[in-house]
Amino acid sequence: MRLTVLGCAGSFPGPESACSAYLVEADGFRLLVDFGSGSLSALQRYAGLSAVDAILLTHLHCDHISDAVDYVVVRRYAPDGPYPALPVYAPAGAPDRIAAAYSQDADSVEDVYTFYGLQAGSFPIGPFSVTVDRVNHPVETYGVRLEHEGRSLCYSADTAPCEALLRLAHGADVFLCEASYLDGEDNPPDIHLTGREAGEIATKAEVGQLLLTHLVAAWGSEAITREAAGGAFSGPIEVVRPGASYEI
Repeated sequence: MRLTVLGCAGSFPGPESACSAYLVEADGFRLLVDFGSGSLSALQRYAGLSAVDAILLTHLHCDHISDAVDYVVVRRYAPDGPYPALPVYAPAGAPDRIAAAYSQDADSVEDVYTFYGLQAGSFPIGPFSVTVDRVNHPVETYGVRLEHEGRSLCYSADTAPCEALLRLAHGADVFLCEASYLDGEDNPPDIHLTGREAGEIATKAEVGQLLLTHLVAAWGSEAITREAAGGAFSGPIEVVRPGASYEI
């Protein structure tokens, strides 16, 4: 299983990164987890326009789904003809949200995407065993665990601390975790994690490696976030970068 970071900026594109988008590959199958603002550019750079076999959208905030709107054009109007409808696993409301952003009715994107509503539980996508659960964010949001051939990747999506994330991350080989906020600030409750909180969850869940993502460059500090996570988790920690690839 290979993870490639297409975008990792939190809330809006940063000076060096698009928003959240992660390509996970196994056995020739490519699953795109989130498709945030600007990440279609990185998809072309690191994989290719037609490389995606399925999409999983953790929630419907623009920094996690907006380039799924632009991708309608790619798949519908390709010079060699329309691409087959692509499976999209997403919270309720995704068809309406994407179609409305494309300025048409919800039915208008059904030639491009076949939608499957997410709910807590486990199911297959290609070669992956997928488990999702509701996490602590203001809108319907799912943390994700992907397993393949005995290896596991947990992705927090956007969340404040919660038991569901701890369950999803338990024993994961790699924990891709958001760390949007700084400790000591007057942070709004029940939205995002700090670096310290990400490290605490990683320790409690006994993960193998912690990858920090969704940092907001304009408001935060990578160095402070990394240090805070390291104070709570003794295992390997890395702040992800666009184009970074990890074998899991």
